[in-house]
This record gives sequence, structure tokens and C-alpha cells, in this order.
Amino acid sequence: MVNLLTSAQMRALEQAAIESGAASGRDLMERAGRGFVAAVFETWPDLERAPHRAVVVCGPGNNGGDGFVIARLLHDWGWQVAVHSLGTADRLPPDARINYDRWCEIGVVSPLEAAGGIEADLHVDALFGIGLIRPLEGVALDWALCPRSGRVAAVDLPSGLCSDSGRVLGAGAVYADLTVTFHGAKAGHHLAEGPAHCGRLVRAEIGLRVCSVEGAVRLIETPAPEMLNKTGSAHKYSNGHALVLTGGAGRTGAARLAARAALRIGAGVVTLGAPPAALMEVACQITAVMVRRIGTGDDLAEMIEDPRITAVCLGPGLGGRRARELVPAVVGAGRTLAVLLDADALSAFEDGPEALFAMLHPACVLTPHAGEFARLFPDIAENLAAPPLNGPVYSKVDATRAAAKRAGCVVLYKGSDTVIADPQGRCAVSSTHYDNAAPWLATAGSGDVLAGFITGLMARGFDPMQAAEMGTWLHAACARSYGPGLIAEDLPEELPKVLRALVD
Repeated sequence: MVNLLTSAQMRALEQAAIESGAASGRDLMERAGRGFVAAVFETWPDLERAPHRAVVVCGPGNNGGDGFVIARLLHDWGWQVAVHSLGTADRLPPDARINYDRWCEIGVVSPLEAAGGIEADLHVDALFGIGLIRPLEGVALDWALCPRSGRVAAVDLPSGLCSDSGRVLGAGAVYADLTVTFHGAKAGHHLAEGPAHCGRLVRAEIGLRVCSVEGAVRLIETPAPEMLNKTGSAHKYSNGHALVLTGGAGRTGAARLAARAALRIGAGVVTLGAPPAALMEVACQITAVMVRRIGTGDDLAEMIEDPRITAVCLGPGLGGRRARELVPAVVGAGRTLAVLLDADALSAFEDGPEALFAMLHPACVLTPHAGEFARLFPDIAENLAAPPLNGPVYSKVDATRAAAKRAGCVVLYKGSDTVIADPQGRCAVSSTHYDNAAPWLATAGSGDVLAGFITGLMARGFDPMQAAEMGTWLHAACARSYGPGLIAEDLPEELPKVLRALVD
């Protein structure tokens, strides 16, 4: 399990190591510096051959202390190193001051004002790290925004970025080519603007104990292959029956994508419920997916009396009027079905989201994109959109947790930093950044396929949180596997290849 830590959680882990005697603050600083230099050489092997020139910019806290260690190590490697500091030495924390003094035995420290515009092979940003709570200003902001030659590597986090939210505090933050973080990734490395400012993200160990962290956000990892396998004795209905509702004629494409995705991910049976005017259109376009006439809420209520139906998907191409009639028929049914609500099934209740929340139950999953989220949770979205002036900033994690608690079910807030939360506060992030980038998902219909993946997994018996996490990971994996030229129809067809790779 990979946890995305907040700044407070990371500081608590460091403090626990110091108090237990496992390491001193100075030990952690030395390990961080060595890990940083090793990551720089691994990323850019040409820099390992000295001499090169580095500019190391150090801040007034422990991040600056890491910078003094890095400067000393690069100097020992044969580099020419210029060190610039913000603030005076007498205000440094004790461990940072020790490393300042060690550097002064071999070099000088110049004021930050003199660092702008200096040409170097490597610029080291050790100005501010995970503890920053105020915007950069004055000479710090000038340095962060000034153009520079050579590569830029940030210590733990690019200066100016909020560690918990990935938001830029105030007027700007450093754009790094490489960010080396210690022990584990922070939430801000994967949320909001964080990935754009971090460049490449590398994790360096500093000897902290790996342990569970209360309230930590999980980074979604590769699902275990056995979770997706079917047993040899299974028959189609033992793998679940997913029902996907479609809109009227000319609007059935989105639901057909979702239905195909549910079938591909392993639901034993998938039925498309279509209004009378769309039956012929749907029947001409599908083969393995079944079709059923569902024109009214009464038709739907009768359909879901079948105990073999285990999950229902409403929203893709459904239409607002049809959604307002069909959603209550499902979520208010006599038995609790796994239900996914997307697209029109969410927007149909924008004028009174409380009425929707009153109907929902823990077996539901909502999958809004940013616009739909703002319509359902306007006050939460307003908090998220507020200018990030002081940290820790309200984050997408905070917003999704609040939304899930209000709705009483799992909420999946879509994006390249997809966040999934349940009413109990469990939270996970699916990050399509760095080595997991999947820019090809920005295509019409990809969200409908995601809805189908999650519905199919719930039909098979996975709980809503598990299905949302697994479906999101597989969705991005299919896009990475297919690559450029992807359209939504390709995602379900790429899934078998992705699943085989998991098994192999």
C-alpha cells in the first residue's frame, strides 16, 4: 500500500523516528541530501561526470538544511557550487545551522538576491519544502519565477506549492524538471497543479519506518490478478447481471459504451434498457449485450424485481427528464442494488441535490466531473476554487471526502487526479501523472466506459469503493496500453490485453 502523506503526517513520522532514537534530525538531513544527489545522477547520468556547476538555493528551515548538505556533497564530487540563502544563519533550526557551518568550512553563502540569472548545469531548489504555508514573495518569488539555464531539481517539493493540495500559493511556484521526495510521496505531488510543477518525481529513502498512518490517502496501485479472475465453476449469472439504462433515439451511444465495458470487465450478463423509440437503434448495434424495453419508471421497477440483476448504471446519454423518472425507481427500490449514477443522472438533480442525496444509500457510486461536482455540491466546490493564499489549502481530497459524507455514498471526483472517497472518510487517489500518464483519456466517451467498468465490477460483487478504485486503475491502464490514437471504443477492447499482462 502506498500512502500519500500530508505535511503534518510526514513531520509526525520524522519526529517519531527522532524520539525513538532511530535517527537524529541531522541523520535524516544527511540521508536526504545523499538520496537527492543519487537521484539527480540516476536521472541525468551525464551530470555524474564532474566537473559541473550548481547553484543551490537554501531557505530558512530544514529544507535549506538539506540544501547545505547537497552543496557539500556536490562539492566533494568535484563540482563548482554556489550557495545562496534566504535569511540569516542565526535563524536557522539547529540541524540546518550545523550543516550551514559545515558548508562554510569549504565555501561561502551569498544572499538570495544574487542568485537570479546565474548560469549553471543544475539549479537546486531547497528554498521551501512541505512546510510552506504562505505564498512566496519578494526575492523568493523573483527567484522562483526567473528564467534559468540548466536543469532544475527540487528538494521534496517545488517552492511555492502547497504540500497537501498541490495548489500554487499566491503568485507562483518553481517549475522543476525533477523533484526528489523523501520516504513517500505527498498528496500535493499528485493533486491539482502539483505534477506540472514537479516534473519527474523520484522517491528517496531516509530510513523512516514504514507504518500505517491514520487518515492517510492511498495511491491506487495495480489490482491483484486473482481479484479479477473468474472461477472454473462459474456460470453467467454467478458473475452478475448489470443493467444499463439508455436515453432515446440518437442518444444511445454513451450507454452502449458503458454496457460493452461492463461486459468486458466480467459481468456475466449485461442488459441495455431502452425506451421504445430507441429499441431498433440499440438492437442494430449490439450482439452479446441484451436489450430490454424500459420506457417508464414502472417498467424499470418491474425489471429490477429480477433478483439476478446485481448492479444498475444510470446517466450516460440518459437525458434529464428520463433520469428524473428512473433514478428514484432504482435507488428507492425495495431491495438495495449497487447503483452507479453518472452524467445526466447527476445533472438532472442540480436544482435540488438534497432530494437526490435523501434517496441514496451506501451501495451507490457517484462519478461527477468538475462541472457536475459543482452543480451537486456548490458550496464544497466554492471552497475548492477559493484562491489558495495560506496553507494547508483546502484540497480535492477534502472536497471529495466532504461530498461523500453528505451524499452518504462513494463519490468519485474525476480528473487526471481522480479522488475516490466513502462516507467513513476512506480515500484513494488515481493519479495519471509521471510514469502513469494517460493523456489519451481526454476523448469523448471515456467517462462512459469508466462507468461501465465500475458497474460491471459491482455486478460481480465488488463493494462500491473497491469497484471504483479497481475500475479507475484499469481504465487508465487501458489508455496507457493502447496509446496515441485512442478513442473510447478502444478502451473495452484493450482490457483483455491489460488483464493478461496482470496475470503474466
